[in-house]
Amino acid sequence: MADQQRQVQIRIDESRMTTSYANTIRTSTTQDEVVLDFGLNMPTQSQDGKQAMQFSVGSRVVMNWVGAKRLMMSLQQIVKQYEDQVGEIQLQRQPPQQG
Repeated sequence: MADQQRQVQIRIDESRMTTSYANTIRTSTTQDEVVLDFGLNMPTQSQDGKQAMQFSVGSRVVMNWVGAKRLMMSLQQIVKQYEDQVGEIQLQRQPPQQG
């Protein structure tokens, strides 16, 4: 008897979805979960007037390790596709050339 594949239709409900921007992520882990804090890293001044950076957390995503691995694989795939089209993403910004 031939194996039959069962197709499952997935409905995506975006009615409660919110969209936010993040330029920084903080990660923490437990034995069972991965915690991802997304937010904005913005320059500010400290109380003594010195330049400082402030990380304002906008949202937190908690997932199990299986979900974290699936996320990693998905991100690897889409980053590779992007880099194949436009070139390697540089992680370190180069300081401006002097003079």
